[in-house]
Amino acid sequence: MPQAKNPKLRAAALSICGALALAIIKLITALLSGSMAVMASAVDSLLDILMSGVNFMAIRQAEQPPDQSHPFGHGKFETLATLFQALVITASGGWIIYESVIRLGQNTRLENINQGIGVLAFSAVVSWFIASYLSKVAKQTDSSALEADSLHFRMDIYSNLGLMAGLLMVRWFDVHWLDAALSILVASYILHEALQLIKRSLTDILDHELPEEIQQHVHQLISSHEGPLAGYHGLRTRRAGSLKIMDFHLEVCKDMTVFEAHKLTDSLERRIEREIPGANVIIHVDPCTADDCPGKENCEINKSRIPTRFQNFGD
Repeated sequence: MPQAKNPKLRAAALSICGALALAIIKLITALLSGSMAVMASAVDSLLDILMSGVNFMAIRQAEQPPDQSHPFGHGKFETLATLFQALVITASGGWIIYESVIRLGQNTRLENINQGIGVLAFSAVVSWFIASYLSKVAKQTDSSALEADSLHFRMDIYSNLGLMAGLLMVRWFDVHWLDAALSILVASYILHEALQLIKRSLTDILDHELPEEIQQHVHQLISSHEGPLAGYHGLRTRRAGSLKIMDFHLEVCKDMTVFEAHKLTDSLERRIEREIPGANVIIHVDPCTADDCPGKENCEINKSRIPTRFQNFGD
């Protein structure tokens, strides 16, 4: 599929353009009004440009097929991009808090408040459209990088609306310290969300197993698959970007030919990969160890022998 038609790359490119337009508008308004709230939002948009650019490069690299040096593909480029974004967001949140605390002590007065209010309202609307589109593509492609990007713009919606409300209060009640106080609250929320991204990216980097609902889905697919399956064990799962890597041992009749066992496992691999988007499955064949084996022709192996609870690695 050409890169120009890749939905993940198209979404990442849209994110860059949207963040660039918002950053320019906010930065000019912040300099004219002196509002720390608008400046905080402008800095957030500037960081969105950087992070969306990193996303674009990471996704383009992650979409490359496996090669000799990377037999499992390049999916973890997305994970690394997510971690980088989270660290940058953390740094920006800390900077906003630092500058806002200084502004609180100086009791800085604002100018051109109406312009700041208008820009924040416009930014909230634009951020909503971009976040919705990124979230949709992230779910369709199971992209952690696009999900992180969507979170940035979703955060912009809440922060822009909150800051806009604060500027309205500054204009109505002449409480100028509220501008810096609200900036601190927004930055605290940004730090909280950044920590969640760090936790998720480290989980993927350290090869944490896939969520239990996915493992249960694998168990259901094996249990309902056609063929003389005696059981399975040693299920191992991990994530690499949008790729869900899994392998397990499948127990089949010991009198099956290599061709028959291969045909059975190959059909099961294709079924799992079809039912679970992004799945990459490897099945190891083990012979049935029943002591009273009646022979392949009279084998009574059926699905009832497969455990009702999936067995993890080491069971």
